[in-house]
Amino acid sequence: MLDQLTLDQLRTFVAAVDTGSFSAAGRKLGRAQSLVSQSLANLEAQSGVKLFDRSSRYPVLTESGRVLLAHARATVAAAETFKAQARDLAGGLEPEVSIVLDVLFPIQVVTRAVVAFQPAFPATPLRIQVETLGAVIAPVLDGRCAFAVAGATPLLPPELAREPLRQIELVMVAAPDHPLASRPGPIATADLAEHVQLVLTDRSDLTKGREFGVFSPRTWRLADLGSKHAFLRSGLGWGGMPLDVVAEDLANGQLVRLDVAALPKGGLLLPMWAVYPMERPPGPAGRWLIGQLRDAAPRP
Repeated sequence: MLDQLTLDQLRTFVAAVDTGSFSAAGRKLGRAQSLVSQSLANLEAQSGVKLFDRSSRYPVLTESGRVLLAHARATVAAAETFKAQARDLAGGLEPEVSIVLDVLFPIQVVTRAVVAFQPAFPATPLRIQVETLGAVIAPVLDGRCAFAVAGATPLLPPELAREPLRQIELVMVAAPDHPLASRPGPIATADLAEHVQLVLTDRSDLTKGREFGVFSPRTWRLADLGSKHAFLRSGLGWGGMPLDVVAEDLANGQLVRLDVAALPKGGLLLPMWAVYPMERPPGPAGRWLIGQLRDAAPRP
């Protein structure tokens, strides 16, 4: 008999409890009181449990009814979630959104976008990985990610489309006790070449044989920005960092900005782009997230 329970019966049960009477539940559900009473009587018969004490003017939940009410509410809520998700998927909403971020992209912008994403798409899982250089593009090319937030756009294969997001300011820095920190600027490339430059390395083959912003033949290569940041503050070399990452270090003197002759006087600006396959553009959730990453205000 339990297999014959219906979602409509559980919905009627919840409505009767919430409204306080069978007649009020009928009005809420748009059906006659007699149909509500019959539906609940069938539910009690099929479950073998008395849900209401009907000896008073208004029905009162029994102890067993109180226990089963929580399960009825959860079942009705799960059904509504199923219906909403099915509607969204039928309308083109992605079952999940997977993206890959360039390590240079400001994490505070990503965080604000994700905070807003959660209530906007509560049933859509969001998966994020962080890479650098060509390794940012690889997960998009092999279909593991819907889109990438990437710089170094000259490396893009022709099958990928791109949309501008924002520009990231990069600065060359060193610890205050590093020999370059006391060198009067602009510092020539020949002087930079005398010292170890800390460089992010590409974990893919897409940039094999190519260098970006490397001025010294003496390089230490690191796979993540956090390690590079720590090495720079420890005086193990000099190198480029996003300004938003080192702004506090520059303010408190833990790092010093280097005036490099080979770089533009106004600073080095790296454009960041949303990159995705032309034949597989992002769905509604992905497009919404791209808009958030593009329009979010910079950190004050």
